[in-house]
Order: sequence, then C-alpha cells, then structure tokens
Amino acid sequence: MTTATRHRMLQIGRMHLPALEAEMAARYDVTCLADQPDPAAYLAARGTEFTGVVTTAAIGLKGEVIAALPRLQVISSFGVGFDALDIDAATARGVQVGYTPGVLNDCVADMAFALMLDVSRHVAASDRFVRRGEWPKTRYALGTRVSGKRLGIVGMGRIGQAVAERASGFRMEVGYHNRRPAQGCALPYFESVAALAQWADYLVLTVAGGAATRHLVNRNVLEALGPHGYLINVARGSVVDEAALIEALTERRIAGAGLDVFENEPTVPAALMALDNVVLTPHTASATHETRRAMADLVLENLASFFATGTVRTPVPGTPGA
Repeated sequence: MTTATRHRMLQIGRMHLPALEAEMAARYDVTCLADQPDPAAYLAARGTEFTGVVTTAAIGLKGEVIAALPRLQVISSFGVGFDALDIDAATARGVQVGYTPGVLNDCVADMAFALMLDVSRHVAASDRFVRRGEWPKTRYALGTRVSGKRLGIVGMGRIGQAVAERASGFRMEVGYHNRRPAQGCALPYFESVAALAQWADYLVLTVAGGAATRHLVNRNVLEALGPHGYLINVARGSVVDEAALIEALTERRIAGAGLDVFENEPTVPAALMALDNVVLTPHTASATHETRRAMADLVLENLASFFATGTVRTPVPGTPGA
C-alpha cells in the first residue's frame, strides 16, 4: 500500500506506548498535531486531509479541532474516560468514537486494593520509616485492618464488578450505588452516595467522569463517610470536590484517602501532598505492560474495524454505531 492510498490520521498528542505510534505509522499516514509549531494554523491549512483521529482519554479532543476536520469519520481514543472528548460535537457530525474498555478492569481494580491497603496499613510510609533508620529508635504506629470491613462501590460497571470480586477474598461486605440498580447484581443497592458512605468503611470510586458526576463526592458525602472511613478514587479527579476532601483530611473528619486521580492533573495541591493520611499515585491504575499493550491493540482494532466495516469495535456509549 502506498502512502497516497493510506488513510490520513491526526494524532493529537504523544501516546502512552511508543510502539503504538510505530504501528500506526506502519498502517496509516500519521501526523502528530502536538509536533506542529502552530497547531491552529496547521489545522486551518491541512485539516481537510484527515479522516481519522487518535488521542488519549487524558488529552481528549476539543470541539474546535473536530470542526477543523471536515472529512473526519472516526476517533479512536486510548483509555476508558471520555469526559475530555467533545462527544456532542462528534455525534452531531456522525463521527464514530471508539475507546478501550474492558481490557484495563483488572489492573484498575488491583490498584484500588493497593491504595486501600497502603493507606490502611501504611506500606509506603513504613518503607520510608525503615529507610530513614528510625526502626531501631522507636516502634511504628498501628494501622487499620482491611479484611472483614464494609466496602462501598460507587459505579458498578466493569471495574466496579472487578473490585467487588476482589473484595470477596478479603471477606468484605459489599454494597454499591449506581444511577440505577445494576442488572443481575445481587449486592445491596444504596439509593444515594451519602447513604452508601455512611454504611461503608471504604468508599471506592469507579464511576465515569464528566458533568453528570462532577463533585459527586462532596462535603456531605465525606461527612457521612466519617472519621473512621477511607476514600479510594481510581475513577476521575472531577468526581471529588478536592477542596472539601483536603479540608476533611486535614481536620481528620475522614480517616484517610488513596488517590490515583486529581481535579487538575498533573497538578496536585500542595495542601494534599503535605498530609500524612493520604496516598497519592500519578494516574497509573492502568499502567502495566500488559494492560497498555491490550489498550493499544484495541485502539488499532477500532480503526481497522471502522475502515473495514464502517463501525468501530468498541464505541463510546451514545455515539454513532453504539
């Protein structure tokens, strides 16, 4: 296949996996928008050339970029979040949008438990304690047991279900909150996040981001979680009112938090980093070799499926082809 006959693909920014960029370049005629000295001028001059876009959940795709691509037919996004994608603009144009669900469930659920165990048993903090040479001088503080506790899951989708499966190995009671009861789920359903938080020892967030869930966990929910409760967020930073969380952690109105996501990534508030009752990770819940490879494969499969059949393999809910 010659370059002239290949589909023109606009890559919005750098991908998480360099191998994916190489594989896209072997299949398509790819230009990275982030490499252009003046992206807006480039789009104005060359936007008509592109039929496809590749991006990531973190980078997303703005409506003005979609508007500058009059021949755009398909978007393939690396990730499960789509709150940074202008879905309305894509849908209005009839553009299909693929993403990479399913393949990262296990690793994200694993990270939820890693954060839960770390903030409760002080794994990272006690490691630092030993490295500072403090063990011969004093005993380390007691932690909190995880097994046998109550686990509340906000968002009983694929990842929420994977978290619930792991909880059974810890002999935890599990309840959940969704917009509506999950079909076929026998676990106790709570009508509100606040009610679930009041019941739970650990509140784990696995819900999608976006306007509908912005600050779903607010001051009232944190008050309901209480001084013995822990918040674990492997969803999106926008789901939590970060200012209210900092206040609750500072005043010890909740016991602690494990956070993989933040409201204004990659910026983390200094007030949050100064606290000793929170564990912070840099949005790496899905960051394993195995999961990133599977996500890259699905990015490519969505494009190949669209150009072969007219439909992406895994469309974003509510978009053309879904």
